[in-house]
Amino acid sequence: MKKQKLFAIVLTLIMAAALLAGCGSKEAPAPEPPAADGASQEAPAPEPEPEPGLTGAFMIAAAASLQNALDGDLIPLFNQANPDVAITGTYDSSGKLQTQIEEGLDAQIFFSAATKQMTALAEGGFIDSSSVVNLLENEVVLITGTDTETKVTGFENITDAEGIAIGDPASVPAGQYAQEILTSLGSWDAVNAKASLGTNVTEVLTWVAEGSAEVGVVYRTDAASMADKVKVIASAPEGSLQTPVVYPVGLSSDLGDKAEAARAFIEFLRSPEALAVFEKYGFKPL
Repeated sequence: MKKQKLFAIVLTLIMAAALLAGCGSKEAPAPEPPAADGASQEAPAPEPEPEPGLTGAFMIAAAASLQNALDGDLIPLFNQANPDVAITGTYDSSGKLQTQIEEGLDAQIFFSAATKQMTALAEGGFIDSSSVVNLLENEVVLITGTDTETKVTGFENITDAEGIAIGDPASVPAGQYAQEILTSLGSWDAVNAKASLGTNVTEVLTWVAEGSAEVGVVYRTDAASMADKVKVIASAPEGSLQTPVVYPVGLSSDLGDKAEAARAFIEFLRSPEALAVFEKYGFKPL
């Protein structure tokens, strides 16, 4: 009897120990399944900061005949993509601008209505000759006011006009072209004796548009800009003008911290988008 009780006690102790051992054991946590696409579970890298846009400021010194195209369309178009670039335009005859640059005008871009002034500035070290590009071509025309009566039918009988306006050949490329045309026709001395000499082509255009001059010599693009006030009588006779009416553009040889913005604008002027604007104003891209 005692043996049976002893056996029962031992058996009970064994079962209790087994039960305690089972309760104390813990299963290891199951590993997390990999991502469905095999991507790492690490946090994504931060997006790179966007590069800052073009900034800066520069001045462009350009022939008066370019002002409408530059101020009216091209500078605003460039600023749409580069709002942090400040552009100042100064406009006059190419000869006057040449003198101003030689005297210290802080212009980073020179846009001339003739190669003569650009060549002089490059030879003088004011313009980087390697940057110069012949960008546009224009045409010399004889005009009169839309309400003006005239017997003039072309350059050949220009001296029949009571009042003639041309740019001063000493500084205005349009005047130099006019002198070349009229010299080839043998009438320059007679015209020079009675002509009013404008300080730039815009002044000549205004005189004709207002009727203070019966006829005038300007570029076709100038006549197109005031088509409601002036009309073209004739183009330069064939063979009378040996010098092409070419507009070169170039960079200053001393750009300083304005180099990036100025170079970007030159590249913009050479783009198909900009050349299409020049065509709209009557220029011929080269």
